[in-house]
Amino acid sequence: MSLKDIKAGFALTGSFCTFKQVIPKIAELVDAGIDILPIMSENASSIDTRFGKASDFIKQIEEITNKKVLTTISEVEPIGPKKLLDILIIAPCTGNTLGKIANGITDTSVSMAAKATLRNKKPVVIAVSTNDGLSQSAKNLGLLLNTKNVYFVPFAQDDPVNKETSLVAKFDMILPTVEQALSGKQIQPLLLQ
Repeated sequence: MSLKDIKAGFALTGSFCTFKQVIPKIAELVDAGIDILPIMSENASSIDTRFGKASDFIKQIEEITNKKVLTTISEVEPIGPKKLLDILIIAPCTGNTLGKIANGITDTSVSMAAKATLRNKKPVVIAVSTNDGLSQSAKNLGLLLNTKNVYFVPFAQDDPVNKETSLVAKFDMILPTVEQALSGKQIQPLLLQ
């Protein structure tokens, strides 16, 4: 499948420990010919953590995409009415954002981008990264697994012994998941070991 004319949003939420794994995947999508519109949640774009400075992550993403990172609801709101995207990728997607999307809450840039994309009947690809995927966030995961135009990057428990409810997507599978989602298919298998 040619991805040359695809316009994709790539949104990052606050699973800061995965940023160094996820950001190179943005470059992989750009290399595949996808035109990326970068989006970060307000927290992801403003909080410095032990994993790095927000400004450094923004700079890196802007260099890869050659576009300004959108960080506010007002900046992403035009995605819906202007039909700016063919697909939205949310990677990493925290349990918090998972819950907002599952329950129609649009109080962040990323949840607004998801609402706008789904409104336009376009696919939303979610690469989950949450410590409560098999506990508090499990019901939201279940709701979204049964939601039209929502697709998941395959995921697994990242540390079943020490973090038994934690789920993390296999970020290396973002590109093939996007290809399948653009064809209306959920990549399989979804649950990995």
